[in-house]
Amino acid sequence: MYQTSELFIGGEWVAPGGGLSPLISPHTEARIATAPMANPADVDRAVRAARAAFDTGPWPRTPPSERLEVVRRLAALYKQRRGEMAELISAEIGAPITFAEQAQVGVASFALSAIRRIAESYEWVEHRPGFYGRDITVAKRPVGVIAAVVPWNMPQFLMIVKTVPALLAGCTVVLKPAPESPLDALLFAELAAEAGLPDGVLNVIPGDGDVGARLVGHPGVDKVSFTGSTASGRAVAQACAAGLKPVSLELGGKSAAVVLDDADPERVAEGICRASLANSGQVCNALSRVLVPANRAQHYIDALASALGALTVGDPADRGTEIGPLVAQRQQRRVRDYIEDGQRRGAKLVVGGAELPEGIDRGWYVRPTLFSDVDNDMRIAREEIFGPVLTVLTYTDEDEAVAIAEDSEYGLAGAVFTDDIDRGLAVAARVRTGSFGINEGYIMDPFAPYGGVKTSGYGRELGKEGLDGYLVTQSISRAAQPVRTT
Repeated sequence: MYQTSELFIGGEWVAPGGGLSPLISPHTEARIATAPMANPADVDRAVRAARAAFDTGPWPRTPPSERLEVVRRLAALYKQRRGEMAELISAEIGAPITFAEQAQVGVASFALSAIRRIAESYEWVEHRPGFYGRDITVAKRPVGVIAAVVPWNMPQFLMIVKTVPALLAGCTVVLKPAPESPLDALLFAELAAEAGLPDGVLNVIPGDGDVGARLVGHPGVDKVSFTGSTASGRAVAQACAAGLKPVSLELGGKSAAVVLDDADPERVAEGICRASLANSGQVCNALSRVLVPANRAQHYIDALASALGALTVGDPADRGTEIGPLVAQRQQRRVRDYIEDGQRRGAKLVVGGAELPEGIDRGWYVRPTLFSDVDNDMRIAREEIFGPVLTVLTYTDEDEAVAIAEDSEYGLAGAVFTDDIDRGLAVAARVRTGSFGINEGYIMDPFAPYGGVKTSGYGRELGKEGLDGYLVTQSISRAAQPVRTT
């Protein structure tokens, strides 16, 4: 298992001010490694390194074609280490190894290459005729030093969609991975250095909330890109507002799947389980609220119950496992509390529950759980659970379905299931979310912008828009004739 006892700052591996922290297996509850943790002094050091690399180093002044070449080498090195990276993430957070290979690392590898392709055709400089007869040049310049804060649930994918566009834009980056998943980020730093990134362009400092707060509020940081909970996002936004610092926030979700009355129950159940229970439900765009027509509700409930009951729960290293443990004991307790709260408030437990899955006596597991008879004012229908729990709500007509879907503080993603694509598109137009899927959970395509509305955040990652977020526009005008002096 890849392991290091040092942080990556200014192109060097340095001792961590916060010491070493044990990494605990979510499956065995035993220590599997130790990892370096930063302290506030390390944050200052990393920002100074990134600041110097941006202000006086070569990277922001390197032609985009040369930055692309470095990222091309990084993509090739990443591909060579994909297997190691997947095993590392599976061990760190308990993701089933097949999911780690395909989604945690496979999609991240594809995104790395896709972002590079977007940058290859990006218009860095545009010339326009001005209204007053002047020639106008519109140039895209790097924002500056970026603080990239990523959570533990999809560490490599979220890290790449922040760092790679920033690097291609000419920015320098201080990356703070979560304390639950530090080692994969440090392995990425090793690959970036091998690819030829200049010193200080990428700095990696795992740490806790105090380290994150110091980083996002640091006066040497020019922009923050944050993915995490809505509560944490509010604190980040306030810190950035104090310094008039731009920020992009990808926050929580409570996405609705609107199932229309012509949708096949088995296909619906398959699509929702694939979208919502991957990574043990620890995905921000999970379709955790399933809205079904009241006159056919039992058909959909039965299909969902059958699909959940067939899932294989167990050791994440086993290639047959579909549902692994949650990332930490606190997360297990949180999800169990929601399950118990749903039962107390009158929701019907169809399958699952707060007990450990059958045959498992250790690890931070929660049974895949389905509730029916759920009202939209229950906590299990309104709050992000971040675990393998689905709630079924019923509606009488399409207008009510849309109203229930919209009755949420969140607006990250959503979906509609129907045999009539025109009906699906009409529903999509009425539900206010940043992303939406038809007959599937929304797939984060690297060529499509991704982000939320309402309390799910603002700003976009991926697509051309994701690159735009790390650039500022500079307009340059010049007179038709030079001014003569006497």
